[in-house]
Amino acid sequence: MKPRSLRSTSQTLQKPLKKKSVVHLVIERIKEAMLAKELKPGDYLPSETELTRSLGVGKTSVREAIKMLEAMGIVEIRQGHGTYIPKNPAPDSISPLTFQLILEQATNEHLIELRSIFEPAYTLLAAKKATPEDIQHVKEALDLFEQKIKAGTQTAEDDLLFHERILECTHNPFIIRIGNTIHQLFRASVSLSMQKIPHVALSDHKAIFEAFSAKDPDRLLKAIENSFKGWESSLFKSVH
Repeated sequence: MKPRSLRSTSQTLQKPLKKKSVVHLVIERIKEAMLAKELKPGDYLPSETELTRSLGVGKTSVREAIKMLEAMGIVEIRQGHGTYIPKNPAPDSISPLTFQLILEQATNEHLIELRSIFEPAYTLLAAKKATPEDIQHVKEALDLFEQKIKAGTQTAEDDLLFHERILECTHNPFIIRIGNTIHQLFRASVSLSMQKIPHVALSDHKAIFEAFSAKDPDRLLKAIENSFKGWESSLFKSVH
């Protein structure tokens, strides 16, 4: 089915912009239209000419804003058809949140607090909602992790895959997207864990999986808390 066009129905995109950083204001106005559900996944944006006229800005600013949104995976350009909002972000799209978090003047203590709040919460939800197929999917990641360690080829990606599979068990796109972004902050310390204590990490993952598959919240929280010990040690070593 052809995506619908909102060339004249979006009230948000009819308001001229105030003077500021014009490109960012164009992006902000498109975001506001999406939040107001005036633009939805599958919709075409108004044409470059229409946006230029309705927002009261130059074509160059509109063009640059669209390019930035395309890089972030927010829109896709179909030659001969126009610019539309995809159903799902492209896997190779740029996540601004990742860079924003990296640029924050955060300490290791901040990272520990973030993970200690976020990981137990999403893992408990995932265990509650996980289907037998979901649990098998997590088990496959754990088995692959063990195989890589036995072969001496383990990487941070093998460790993080286990957590990504658990995230997927939440069946919540917000949690999955934010969780995978947060995991990027731990990549350096996880890489060090893979070099120094891979068998400890594997043992921790097995304890988490056993509690996860049994849907035992108390045991699951204890296993997660215990797994933080080796990671915290690697976190502090990774900055030296």
